[in-house]
Amino acid sequence: MTMSKTEIERALRELRLPGITATLETRILQAQANSQPFLETFCLLLQDEIDGRRTRLTERRFKTSGLDERPTLTDFDWHFNPKVPRHACFELHTLKFISEGINGLLIGKPGTGKSHIAKAVAYHATLQGFDVRYVEADSAFAHYCLASPKEQSKLLATMLEPDLLVLDDLFLARRISDGAAELLQTLVHRRYKARRSIVVTSNRVVEDWGKYLGDNTMSTTILDRLIHRSQLLAFEGKSYRLGQAAERLTGKA
Repeated sequence: MTMSKTEIERALRELRLPGITATLETRILQAQANSQPFLETFCLLLQDEIDGRRTRLTERRFKTSGLDERPTLTDFDWHFNPKVPRHACFELHTLKFISEGINGLLIGKPGTGKSHIAKAVAYHATLQGFDVRYVEADSAFAHYCLASPKEQSKLLATMLEPDLLVLDDLFLARRISDGAAELLQTLVHRRYKARRSIVVTSNRVVEDWGKYLGDNTMSTTILDRLIHRSQLLAFEGKSYRLGQAAERLTGKA
């Protein structure tokens, strides 16, 4: 039985093959114009479907990641601040640390590019098929503490299950609540046992974390698991934000 083009399109929708549906007309015209063999046309249609599914899956991973931008290492100004640990940043970008269950600690002065690097690594991970969750640490912890027990359970799951969790600007407000400290301890402990990676950015030196947690024993427990399998990247030097502000004030931007 020969199907009309309308019937073929209806069948493709029923089979949930939007990639083939989207390019069917083009592939038909291409085959007719080039006297293309059936198998070659069929292979092209299958590849269209595969490419479409990969694109949609990648977009879903980005949307669920919590990232609000798509930064890369290529759009980072490496020349402005030569003290940024460039080699270590690119090593993190290989994503081997995720497969090995290693953490990344990006510690140093404000404005030196820690968040950009963490987001670039996280975005690259979504493109490579990893499930990622990015949160601004203090805001996410405060939201968790105000949530109902049922909502807390859901929020905890979103931070425990991904292959990579990014906690950006940890201790930005310095002292965090007891509930937030307990959440941090739970995240670190359970992800450590599951060998799931965490990337932390913070302006606060690790030695002071006990003060911000309000419990040195808890701090020791958290640091023990974070640092045991980790890469520590120290960010020093000039602030990009201050540099950009100075350019605007002098009319160079």
